[in-house]
Amino acid sequence: MKILVGYKRVVDYNVRIQVKPDGSGVVTDGVKMSANPFDDIALEEALRLREKGLATEVIVVTMGAADCQAHIRNGLAMGANRAIHIVTDGPIQPLTAARAFMKLIEKEQPGLVLMGKQAIDDDANQTGQMLATLWGRPQATFASAIAIEGDKALVTREVDAGLETLEVQLPALVSVDLRLNDPRFITLPDILKAKSKPMETIAFADLGVESAELLTTSHYAPPAQRSKGVMVKDVAELVAALKNKGLV
Repeated sequence: MKILVGYKRVVDYNVRIQVKPDGSGVVTDGVKMSANPFDDIALEEALRLREKGLATEVIVVTMGAADCQAHIRNGLAMGANRAIHIVTDGPIQPLTAARAFMKLIEKEQPGLVLMGKQAIDDDANQTGQMLATLWGRPQATFASAIAIEGDKALVTREVDAGLETLEVQLPALVSVDLRLNDPRFITLPDILKAKSKPMETIAFADLGVESAELLTTSHYAPPAQRSKGVMVKDVAELVAALKNKGLV
């Protein structure tokens, strides 16, 4: 079985996001970039399935500018067999990304597609669901456990009432949650090996995908500054202050 893994580059989760002075976006120049944490978990799960003998090949896929290659090499260093880089001129929206991914599915014919449930830059949580619809195959979202049994996948997901287990027929798409696993560390030998692994570069225009840039962000703004707290002497004063603010 071949596994295709979405692997997006985002601003590192440890970086404090700064909004550009003109409100046109967030500052990315000189900012540390890294893999979307949910995508690292998806890749780790694909590697574990391969190590169990349930998959023969793991392919990481990213869409972005030419300088994304250093990032996708990290996916190869983690253990992916090869990589596909779809080169774009700028950010693309979820539906366009799903259509581009669909072209790769038609070419690679994977038995399983793994994605992070969302990317931490836009928190859209849309690409996986759209891709499964375009593909016409089952989907299981927010996976916290995955088990492959023959031509089916058993996917456990957390819901309000507890745990829910879905049985989906392969090929299928699964989006993963943070509790699925802990991604492995990349060692120096792994980084050196990754340099010799194949990476296919495809121009977005060559895919023949119709761009669906249907949403326009009009303005970015940082969250409002929190006001200073007020010290109170006792519980009675606290209750009185909350009543004055209409909070109780």
